[in-house]
Amino acid sequence: MAHYEITYIIKPDIEEDAKKAVIDRYNKILTDNGAKNVESKDWEKKRLAYEIANYKEGIYHIITLDTDDDAALNEFDRLSKIDDNILRHMIIRREA
Repeated sequence: MAHYEITYIIKPDIEEDAKKAVIDRYNKILTDNGAKNVESKDWEKKRLAYEIANYKEGIYHIITLDTDDDAALNEFDRLSKIDDNILRHMIIRREA
């Protein structure tokens, strides 16, 4: 089973309820597509190194997960690219 880490940046001006809905949505997408041991952690609002879509800050969120199938990662990648609430995301494979 492969270990992955997903980091994504949420718009800083999003309301708390909407932020929680975004996080819950993406956690559900991962688990529904076969990911296991999904651990979701909220970092904090940080200043970005450069502006993204006219934002100078972003709310960082990290997810660690295990999966054998790339379906969960592919679906997360596809949906996060079209979601206006997510500024950027990065998926990396971790060593065991």
